[in-house]
Amino acid sequence: MTRAEAISHASAGAQKLWAGTVVVHPNAKTGPHHHGELETVIYIVRGRARFRWGNNLEFVDEAGPGDFVFVPPYVPHQELNARRDQPVEAVIVRSGQDPVVINLDIPSPEDDAASSGVEDDPFHSAARKS
Repeated sequence: MTRAEAISHASAGAQKLWAGTVVVHPNAKTGPHHHGELETVIYIVRGRARFRWGNNLEFVDEAGPGDFVFVPPYVPHQELNARRDQPVEAVIVRSGQDPVVINLDIPSPEDDAASSGVEDDPFHSAARKS
């Protein structure tokens, strides 16, 4: 995943919002996580994103170009690129400046995260079992 900050306190003086872009590489996914008290809005520009959410990631839906996705505070979720052949490009807006990511030890119904290409993502690492 590649992120680029667009609007923040540092770049524009924003006090309560952070906005930027993200590119989710083909066949990549995050580990299960939540963003604490932050609200997040995701707008899909290109590609096909899959989202899982719920205490056991039991719910699933997909979003494509022009779709908005709302992620409420404290909701366990996982973001995935639903395509193996093209990236997902999205705009993200969050209700805070800090990159809050709480990784969760929840098994994902999706394939093994070790083959997903998120090992280098410092924000959404795959949860490790002890």
